[in-house]
Amino acid sequence: MSNPLPSIPEKGRIAAVDYGTVRIGVAITDPERILCSPLENYNRRSPSKDAQYFRELAELERIVLFVVGLPVHMSGDESQKSYEARQFGKWLFETTNVPVTFYDERFTTSMAKDLLQEAGLTKKRRKARLDMLSAQILLTAFLENPDRSLGSIAGLED
Repeated sequence: MSNPLPSIPEKGRIAAVDYGTVRIGVAITDPERILCSPLENYNRRSPSKDAQYFRELAELERIVLFVVGLPVHMSGDESQKSYEARQFGKWLFETTNVPVTFYDERFTTSMAKDLLQEAGLTKKRRKARLDMLSAQILLTAFLENPDRSLGSIAGLED
């Protein structure tokens, strides 16, 4: 099921998406892909508003690749949430025409929770930052090892 990583420019921003049915965390790199930062949490609204948000994000930030976190079991097997994330990635590509790759997001949320706990933030502030920090951890892992991609969507490859 794994397609090779799509051909993407050597420079340009990559955005990571921590997919959720209610809230989506987004992180982004600088154009040279040296730094990645949490961008924001997007609260899903409606299919048309979600599409508008991601089209504008892709255009304004000049995104050349989306990395969608794929929730897999400890065994590496995919789950219902994995299926939903893959459907979202397909929708994201169709909406923005930006290539999408999937990446194992195991441990990103627990790592983000630990970091936020250590920072001594209130529960409310931790919750407000959790998804975008998870996306940042996912994006950092992808930049360090892009060959561990779990399939991609670009053009007619799917």
